[in-house]
Amino acid sequence: MLDTFDNKLDAIVSSGLTLAGGKKGIEKEALRLDLDGYLARTPHPAGLGSAMTNRFITTDFSEALLEFVSPVFTSTWEALRFLCDVHQFTYECLEDELLWVASMPCRIPRDPDIPLARYGTSNVGRMKTIYRRGLGFRYGRHMQTIAGIHFNYSLPEEFWPSYQAMLGDDGDARAFRSAQYLGLIRNFRRFGWLTLYLFGASPAMCKSFGGGEDLDMPELSRDTWYAPYGTSLRMSDLGYNNQNQSRINISLNDLDHYIDDLETAIRTPEPDYEDIGVIVDGKYRQLSANQLQIENEFYSPVRPKRVARSGERPTAALRRGGIEYVEIRSLDISVDDPAGINQNTMRFMEAFLIYCLLEESPPFDDAALEETRLNQSRTAREGRDPACRLLRDGTDVPLPEWGQEILGKVERIAAAIDRADGTDCYLQAARGCSELIDDPAQTPSGRLLREVQQSHSSFFEYAIAMARSHRDYFASITPMSEQRHDEFQQEARSSVERQREIEAADSISFEEYLAQYYSAE
Repeated sequence: MLDTFDNKLDAIVSSGLTLAGGKKGIEKEALRLDLDGYLARTPHPAGLGSAMTNRFITTDFSEALLEFVSPVFTSTWEALRFLCDVHQFTYECLEDELLWVASMPCRIPRDPDIPLARYGTSNVGRMKTIYRRGLGFRYGRHMQTIAGIHFNYSLPEEFWPSYQAMLGDDGDARAFRSAQYLGLIRNFRRFGWLTLYLFGASPAMCKSFGGGEDLDMPELSRDTWYAPYGTSLRMSDLGYNNQNQSRINISLNDLDHYIDDLETAIRTPEPDYEDIGVIVDGKYRQLSANQLQIENEFYSPVRPKRVARSGERPTAALRRGGIEYVEIRSLDISVDDPAGINQNTMRFMEAFLIYCLLEESPPFDDAALEETRLNQSRTAREGRDPACRLLRDGTDVPLPEWGQEILGKVERIAAAIDRADGTDCYLQAARGCSELIDDPAQTPSGRLLREVQQSHSSFFEYAIAMARSHRDYFASITPMSEQRHDEFQQEARSSVERQREIEAADSISFEEYLAQYYSAE
């Protein structure tokens, strides 16, 4: 019976079933800032088209927070090439502005002066902006200026029928795939602390993020707070790992329960949000006063996803077709890499996610889920401390010991991926991560703190110098192909027309639109 990681991987390798060729997509956020390093107050650049309908370049929370969305690729090089191209194109359209290179934000104003993203006058556009206004009231606008990398991944289509047969499962193929992806997701929650250690790059931040409050943290410089052994303040209790959603329990043991729990949270009033109000002085403050305004408000380091049809809610898409891919949301922007990520990180993540699929993944109870939260918090704040210990099934274990055990299995998967094209790229990426376990000072967070200290500068001064360097890099490398450049220009023009069409097609009031949205199954 194939019930262990070793048995499953051995069967896959001996059968010749390939693990290579999984689909990969990247979503990368980047704040626009003026040349002095302050958050840009300018509108979305006209040359980038409509932020609401452009497939490749949109905005997230703020008008100043760009989001680059790649198509799906099977090659890490193609994904990286696209990210470089979209950065080049964006810089063509910026006037005297830079793209911030870190996850924790540049110098930002106080909350009321952080501009919300604007999407026009259509009902859907208004809904997007009001949703973001609600996030600002609920969690603070400054919290929404934190940026990251989302890594989207699915295994090759041809993998699933063979793997289902290999496990002796003769049930519904869609249900099998969803159950397997949920197992992967649970294991990413169990083991995802490792990605914070390996790729966390936000151990310091500008004091402007605190809005003038004393956060009781050590000072790296007069205007920089830091965590001496931190890896990712972005994923700590200072960032996305906030307490506002602690009362929301979303099951990861079964897809139907996952969907039902999200929909319940969208319908359940929250007293703190009722105090904010929904419509105050004739203006919407939030879409509703419930625990969640929409599904995407629930923050998790990993999400089950399916491409939704036009107007379809994420939960409806999952109920219709099951899980199509997973979205990993815990990667910091790499300050060292002009595109924010490199091929080795993508290669490791691919092998690591396959490990999460093949490793035993028992259902979560409350204690197990709380353990994952504690391990993430400890790693984010003190992961490079040689004395850092995590909880593993209730037992204290040293982070390096557990990390090397996981990486030994990830290396075996990486080697299996490499067999498809006769290289050792994935294996070398995994081995490089193993070296970081042995030497915390060489992790991205360790290197960043060392370089800031050696430069005798603040985090801000170091990061803005890197932003200028990355801008110059994109100006100096080989230009993108004419075909890609034309594609970006055409998408920008077409997106503006699509937004106009959406606005012209509205035939009901915003209140009617909102009621229909929430009533849709």
